[in-house]
Amino acid sequence: MYERFGKRFFDIISAAAGLIILSPLFVFLILILCLVNKGKPFFFQSRPGLFCKIFVIIKFKTMLDLNDSSIDELPDQDRITSIGKLLRRTSLDEIPQLWNVLKGDMSLVGPRPLLIEYLSRYDQNQLRRHDVKPGITGWAQVNGRNEISWQEKFKYDLYYVDNPSLLLDLQIIITTIQNLIFRKKHDFYSNKIMEEFTGSSSLIN
Repeated sequence: MYERFGKRFFDIISAAAGLIILSPLFVFLILILCLVNKGKPFFFQSRPGLFCKIFVIIKFKTMLDLNDSSIDELPDQDRITSIGKLLRRTSLDEIPQLWNVLKGDMSLVGPRPLLIEYLSRYDQNQLRRHDVKPGITGWAQVNGRNEISWQEKFKYDLYYVDNPSLLLDLQIIITTIQNLIFRKKHDFYSNKIMEEFTGSSSLIN
């Protein structure tokens, strides 16, 4: 019952409240990022969602563009701006995704939406992570985020898929807030960029 009806109601109320409460910070960050990113405060990218349906995710922009030949060979880690590092450490870059939640593309809690090109690299079991809506935060995020291996990430994602409940969602949300406010986990604030998922063979290492 919760998965079919209650979760969506919870998402709408929470996302709307979050956007209202965070609106002063939202506007402030837009102004700062407009200055840093030459008038481009947002990052848009197509991602696979529920049942692999493609949607456009929105985040605050944390990296330089690749349209300048002088930086197009730099790795992602070297393209992160100073303000971008802060936004990632504090997860403030995720705030615009509350709009994705209101639209119904995402949920507050669920497996993080990964890249479209990964779809063809999953095995049938890994593909089950798309049996639920992707989330702003998730079981894998509160258990290591980008510091854990792909094997561990999929394990946590599939555990969430197989055990949906209001209690688990509340546990994940509360743990996320605790990590953000009280900095309980060092790895939650890491700027490490997850290495590319190249397929099931990459999990052997």
